[in-house]
Amino acid sequence: MALNILGFPRIGKNRELKKALESYWAKESLESELLACASALKKEHWELQKSLDYVCVNDFSLYDNMLDLAFALGAIPKAYEGLQGLDCYFAMARGNKNLKALEMTKWFNTNYHYVVPELDINYKYILNTNFIKESYKEAIAFGFRPKISLIGFFTFFALSKITNGEIKAVFKKVKETYLNLIKNLVQELKGELVIEFSEPVFVKGWTPLEKLGISQDSVIEFYNAVNALGIKIIVSTFFEHSKELTETLVQTNIYGIGLDFVYGEKNLQSLEILAKSDKVLFAGIIDGRNVWVANLESKLALLQNIAKKIPHERIVLSSSCSLLHLPFSTESETKMDKETLSWLCFAKEKITELELLDSVFRNGISPNNKTKWEQNITINKTRKNATKIHNANVQERLKEQTITTRALPFNDRIKIQRETLNYPTLATTTIGSFPQTPELRALRRNYKSGAISKEIYESGIQDYIRDCVRFQEEIGLDVLVHGEPERNDMVEYFGERLRGFVFSQNAWVQSYGSRCVKPPIIYGDIARLEDITLQWTLYAQSLTKKRIKGMLTGPVTILNWSFVRDDLERSVICKQLALALRDEIDALQNNGILIIQVDEAAFKEGYPLRIENVLEYERWALESFKLATAIAKPQTQIHTHMCYSEFNDIIKTIEDMDADVISIETARSGNKLLKVFKSQGYQNEIGPGVYDIHSPRIPSVEEIKKQILSLLEVLPKEQLWINPDCGLKTRKWEEVKPSLKNMIEATKAVRKTL
Repeated sequence: MALNILGFPRIGKNRELKKALESYWAKESLESELLACASALKKEHWELQKSLDYVCVNDFSLYDNMLDLAFALGAIPKAYEGLQGLDCYFAMARGNKNLKALEMTKWFNTNYHYVVPELDINYKYILNTNFIKESYKEAIAFGFRPKISLIGFFTFFALSKITNGEIKAVFKKVKETYLNLIKNLVQELKGELVIEFSEPVFVKGWTPLEKLGISQDSVIEFYNAVNALGIKIIVSTFFEHSKELTETLVQTNIYGIGLDFVYGEKNLQSLEILAKSDKVLFAGIIDGRNVWVANLESKLALLQNIAKKIPHERIVLSSSCSLLHLPFSTESETKMDKETLSWLCFAKEKITELELLDSVFRNGISPNNKTKWEQNITINKTRKNATKIHNANVQERLKEQTITTRALPFNDRIKIQRETLNYPTLATTTIGSFPQTPELRALRRNYKSGAISKEIYESGIQDYIRDCVRFQEEIGLDVLVHGEPERNDMVEYFGERLRGFVFSQNAWVQSYGSRCVKPPIIYGDIARLEDITLQWTLYAQSLTKKRIKGMLTGPVTILNWSFVRDDLERSVICKQLALALRDEIDALQNNGILIIQVDEAAFKEGYPLRIENVLEYERWALESFKLATAIAKPQTQIHTHMCYSEFNDIIKTIEDMDADVISIETARSGNKLLKVFKSQGYQNEIGPGVYDIHSPRIPSVEEIKKQILSLLEVLPKEQLWINPDCGLKTRKWEEVKPSLKNMIEATKAVRKTL
């Protein structure tokens, strides 16, 4: 066999890492206990990979691989230099009482967040490779053959933020440090060293890299220098095609090149180039990002096509990317209907698919693999013909609905809204969710399991909403929310009330650190089955004379944060979602809820990585958002929220969304994002986050006041809303209450100066 994966999920079958991390952060367990949990998980995951050529080492992380590499390279900002070991590591990731965390953003077009390293020409760059070496030695001791998984230098550099120094000088210094890291590993680890360098940044093409001084010559020079150290090198790209990198790497002395044939079909055009070299092709053939059982017949046909150019002995079957983006195993799903479950394949099962496909590719169908092969064919046929997937009414309605423009333009609407809604200058609100306490989770869990009655459950939800509304009134927030106590997740909750979705018990996927999400699975045509948010929004409104903001998750975000069916265009699925949400918006406004937030937190992360594909995505994503919100009357104010995004390249699209108010995350990145809106001449209202909710630290009144004043240097007071930078569900009440009180006090102080 010749088999490879680029990484494995690290949170554990039962989210063991999440629990160990949160226990350690709460000072309820020791560092030794956390590391023991990590060691046990690594061993368990290596055992599942024993049929592969090598097990992945260093794909495991206590928080994030980009942070790991920054830490290993000694790219430690001066503010953290007084801290040691995990105290320093987690302070960079999460902040502490005295320090802000480093910025986070999305890993390409996935829902995984990475910590953005900061690079400074004056950093000491003292290497710390202990974690890599210890994991490597552990794998050896357990009897496995290890392959070190590393984020490639060029991807690391391109995704980092230079805080001081000229690009060329910083590039040179970080490159030297990175090469020293490899030399250190070579010197201290015995035997043949195999390293797979992940270089997904190259799927974006040369243009963004050339701005950083990265050229074809620099790539060839770098990887030849690494190769000269006597390492077996694989360089892999994924999430799209990268003919540019293939053309470059064939000119180096490296061993293998990894290409994604699931999301980068145009990689087939690189086979002619590869064929003329001696490089081994690591063919990303099994989907590392989606949960459907592969159609192995079509995968085999693709491999046979590849083999017309590249000899069998130079082809290694691989996952398309790291399996980090998948749940652990379908074995934990005992409640899902058997037919739907048979269509699904998670990380553990993906390895089994690789084994079966490789067996048939190398040796044909034999008595050993015939039964499994026929089962795969049957599963795919059953899914294709299943009647529950298709709904004629949904398909017909989509053809009929074409209105995607609000009844009045923004400048006319906003006058009506300000008069109708009567909110003050620098209006204060939150992004929607409030802390999900253990008691709240237990309440939902007990109701779902049947341990408590509907009456007891609803009484508990009412109590939470009542307390939530009372607290917001006490501190003086202007626009309130109900706190979302009934929602397990901002996407899953909606999917549970829509046709075409199925839900798992344990299909958890890491979003960042200990934060895990359980994405819904879209298997069929989508329709709204019932009121989704109306009951609890109206209950909250009955408790106060202030405006309650309705909270919906937008169609593009539901799509991008779900595992999506692969038998229909994503644009069509998104529009089906939009129609369902359109009905919910109409129900809310017809019942007096005139401020409605349609979150599009994942709008940016769905962007294609190749620039030539961007316009088509923007077209249908924008059309879907507007299809949902065009039903809003002029007096109904539509808010939206976007997470961790660089807006420079999509500001025109944001403008075209025509939301009345957009809230964005700026707390970690300062006013840089806000200046984009000013330079574009953006007219609609904006709520820049004035403090970072992803850190447990409580911002002071003076700190928030300073932040608000800095916002006013960029945009006029009439255009600004004041809010945290994201929802508060992951925080504790003892953090949320003083932070919001300080936010209100700071806002009042600034208002007095205006």
